[in-house]
Amino acid sequence: MSKLVAVVGQGYVGLPLSMAAVGAGFDVVGVDVDQWRVARLAAADSFIEDISSAALRTALDTGRYRVTTSWSEADGADVFVITVPTPLREGAPDLTYVEDSGRAVAGLLRPGATVVLESTTYPGTTDQVLLPILEEGSGLRAGADFHLGYSPERIDPSNPSWGLANTPKIVSGIDDESLTRVRTFYDAFVERTVPVSSTRTAELAKLLENTFRHVNIALVNEIATVTPQLGVDIWEAIEAADSKPFGFMRFTPGPGVGGHCLPIDPSYLLWQVRQTSRSDLRIVSAANEINDHMPDYVVRRVQAGLNQRRLAVNGARVLVLGLAYKKNVGDIRESPALTVTQQLLALGAEVRAVEPHTEPELLPAGVDVVDLDEEVLRWSDVVVLLTDHDDLDYDLVSRTAGYVFDTRHRCGGENVEQL
Repeated sequence: MSKLVAVVGQGYVGLPLSMAAVGAGFDVVGVDVDQWRVARLAAADSFIEDISSAALRTALDTGRYRVTTSWSEADGADVFVITVPTPLREGAPDLTYVEDSGRAVAGLLRPGATVVLESTTYPGTTDQVLLPILEEGSGLRAGADFHLGYSPERIDPSNPSWGLANTPKIVSGIDDESLTRVRTFYDAFVERTVPVSSTRTAELAKLLENTFRHVNIALVNEIATVTPQLGVDIWEAIEAADSKPFGFMRFTPGPGVGGHCLPIDPSYLLWQVRQTSRSDLRIVSAANEINDHMPDYVVRRVQAGLNQRRLAVNGARVLVLGLAYKKNVGDIRESPALTVTQQLLALGAEVRAVEPHTEPELLPAGVDVVDLDEEVLRWSDVVVLLTDHDDLDYDLVSRTAGYVFDTRHRCGGENVEQL
């Protein structure tokens, strides 16, 4: 009889994990509080780019995957994996979803079970927050009666090279036996696990990965704001620097950062440092400020470009290309493209958007969603490229639009202004 795995949360992290566990032979129950999401998944209708509806149907047809809003169906699971969001509220971590999930799991725990937290959070969450909730609600002792660990998610949506199976997986536990149980579970469907000495180390490793990206994106973003005055093409400079085979890693500028990681994870680390040591991470604070203000910079550049063409932004016809936080996905969480669009609307622009990956009802009010064609390009006073989905025709944009402001370096021509 195969082990029962309960995956709490069926989003960008939980659903791929569920599919991988089914593929490895586990019985999987996916628990999610979102009834709309559960209904879609139960009908084999995937809303995640990396999991096709056909793959979802295959998993459902095995009889070893079911999705539900009912916690009772996870009763007595051998493994619980918590993959719920950990947002920021007024600059502080909001662990409500983790805490609520922990209380629900506690009521279902049986001796010998394993609980793994995958949600991104600050060091100490697993042993200081989740552990007491599980013990209090179950009457069991962590380590002695059940096992507890942390394994940070490393999902990169729409990455064609690296997925759940071949991306090394950091694993940890509150004690040696917990680490062994956690590692054994992931070894069933991940090519390589990377054990570390404590859950706090694993929690910090996740924050370090994304803070590294955040800081380096801020570096190129800030340089991009001064290169027009220097008379230098930032994109050509990056390309030249990238020819060095050591000591340089390529990062490119853009309208800001978005998604469930970069705008949030560094602030988790910053918050905890301020709470525990009364000190600061100045480089993280600076990166936050730079990346947070990139949408403002983009809007100012668009205003200046329109002004040079004797047009005011008030009443201007603006076509926005892409509203998701990164290319080839539909996720609009924390997307800087939304901030740019909302600012343009507030300034009186008439905005239309091309966003083939996100369902229209999820997009901001006041924006008409359109297809990319010659008619809408000729309609626009300016085309603002914010998210460079690969399925958009950039040659058509370059040769048809009268004025393009390109934040992603995908278009070319005299009518194109690069970030």
